Amino acid sequence: MALINLKFASEVLGMQTEINVIVPQKSTKGQIGMSGQANGEKYKTLLLLHGLSDDYSTWLRRSSIERYATENGIAVIMPSAERSLYTDMKYGENFYTYISEEVPRIAREFLPLSDKREDNFIAGLSMGGYGALKIALKHPERYEAAAGISSVADVQDFINVHAPKVGMLCFGEDMKVPESEDLFWLAEQCNISEIKPRIMMIEGTRDFLLDGNRRLKEKFESLDYDYTYMEVPGAHSWLFWDTHIQGVLKWMLGK
Repeated sequence: MALINLKFASEVLGMQTEINVIVPQKSTKGQIGMSGQANGEKYKTLLLLHGLSDDYSTWLRRSSIERYATENGIAVIMPSAERSLYTDMKYGENFYTYISEEVPRIAREFLPLSDKREDNFIAGLSMGGYGALKIALKHPERYEAAAGISSVADVQDFINVHAPKVGMLCFGEDMKVPESEDLFWLAEQCNISEIKPRIMMIEGTRDFLLDGNRRLKEKFESLDYDYTYMEVPGAHSWLFWDTHIQGVLKWMLGK
């Protein structure tokens, strides 16, 4: 597996930025304790999103995502979106456009990553779970599957209770979340699409976001999705996320 730190000029953000990318290596001979499954000329790819307090480096620093990606032969793109809720912010940068449009395009420009829908997946934790589900529901033609772990499922409730400053910077002084940024509304809109991403949500029974995830679960179950929900013991922690990203990868790849 190759770990690449890709620095580039972002036209969307108007500045230099960087992403981390894990890329499969066809031969892992000589790598003690590692095995790989890389094949093909262009690789299946997971766009993996971070939480509110994190950045592009945190999945690498606090989980074993590189080892899990190696075992599954999948590339992983990890960008930064600061504290943006993966939105084009009212008072800030256009992080939704950056993450959903520019990052995949730039990564494919430099690296052998497939642009086929069936080869592309998106996932994240907490704020990143919200971002992953939102991007997939807005662009079902791009992603075969999306997963949220400990997701900010009800973003309006989240900013009202936990992050009013973030809500103001993202949506304005009234902190009113537009329908186009609400997962409940987006689930209904995407439901009428001819193609829909498979959806997985995993939530811990001791997570402070549990109620919102249960409400979003009810919404998805009332609609016509290939939908998987897991509620398991655990809290809002890296022990939980490192454990369950392994299951997410196997679910995405049909293993």
